[in-house]
Amino acid sequence: MPIEGDYEPSSWDWVRDQVEAYERSGGREANTLRDTGMPVIIVTTTGARSGKVRKFALMRVEHGGDYALVASKGGSPENPGWYNNVKAHPHVMIQDGPAPFDALAEEVAGEEKAAWWDRAVAAYPPYADYQRATDRPIPVFVARRSD
Repeated sequence: MPIEGDYEPSSWDWVRDQVEAYERSGGREANTLRDTGMPVIIVTTTGARSGKVRKFALMRVEHGGDYALVASKGGSPENPGWYNNVKAHPHVMIQDGPAPFDALAEEVAGEEKAAWWDRAVAAYPPYADYQRATDRPIPVFVARRSD
């Protein structure tokens, strides 16, 4: 079931603009991280406190139809705001191309996290630098199709 409700765009202009361009074009535009050429997906969540619909781009880390959601926040000491949203409301929507789909996100640990972390670093090598830059273990969710 799609995530519905009041949409509150990001307060960051570049995030808001990227999401709007990606959705408007069915993923043909704004489908890479700024000027890096690295592919992204759009993730839709429900705000943990506000209950509002939130959207943001994340690096595309896909394996067997499942997607890693890496809560790196560039290696900062705290988790990104969306982390709490996904913990509170694990039903997310993933858009990787023209049409979004429903998924259930689960934070992974142990060997499963290690395997997904390796995939994430292979897809976006700066993740390794981000982990070295922070004392917190960077959380990884796996979003699996639920529709």
